[in-house]
Amino acid sequence: MTGIRDVEVVVFDVLGTLIDEPSGLRAAIREAVPASDDTAVDDLLSLWQQHGALEQRRILQGLRAYAGTETIDAEAARLVSGRAGLSDPATIARLATAGQRMPPWPDSVAGLERLAQCFPVVGLSNAGRTALLRLSAHAGLRWHQALSAEAVQAYKPAPEVYRLAVDTAGCPPDRVLMVAAHAWDLRGAQAVGMRTAYVRRPVGDPPSSADVFDWRFDGLGQLVGSLTRGQVASG
Repeated sequence: MTGIRDVEVVVFDVLGTLIDEPSGLRAAIREAVPASDDTAVDDLLSLWQQHGALEQRRILQGLRAYAGTETIDAEAARLVSGRAGLSDPATIARLATAGQRMPPWPDSVAGLERLAQCFPVVGLSNAGRTALLRLSAHAGLRWHQALSAEAVQAYKPAPEVYRLAVDTAGCPPDRVLMVAAHAWDLRGAQAVGMRTAYVRRPVGDPPSSADVFDWRFDGLGQLVGSLTRGQVASG
């Protein structure tokens, strides 16, 4: 058993872990293209997600200069609009800001509220500063601080993003707990010495058989309950 005193600061991934990103994007696409059926909306969603993943990967590989998520989302909105036959500038502009209006998972708001009474809580997101500000407000997420990877001109899992969180926490990395629904995100945190907790979500990147994270939970409630009870069971 590991005492609660060993975890001083809790850092959360945002998109996918606390925010239901696919549902938010799907709703924005449906609003922009109301006549589309479910299959068409899913195809447009896939186009958006593939573009975002590709461009972030190109930036990580040094194949593209850093561009924030507002830029990449605007590119994705234009791609989706072109595929869907949209031409209204106002509709396309609103679609480009879909990343600012996404819903939390059902346990996120209450879980953060409860945890923030016991720990400093930090959000760490690839979302740009403006998107993260507006997204946090829209979803009702409570932070003591929200950090955007834009501050270091990189995207997770680049190590400088996690070091930003550790530097902000002001304590050794092994006293900072990174929480995410993405195994790739936790691997990045592990690489700089952070503790790791996987939280299962319907979307995300589940751990492989080779992953050894400090803890695994079926939902945010389990993680918050374990931390606020004073100890975390290894898993």
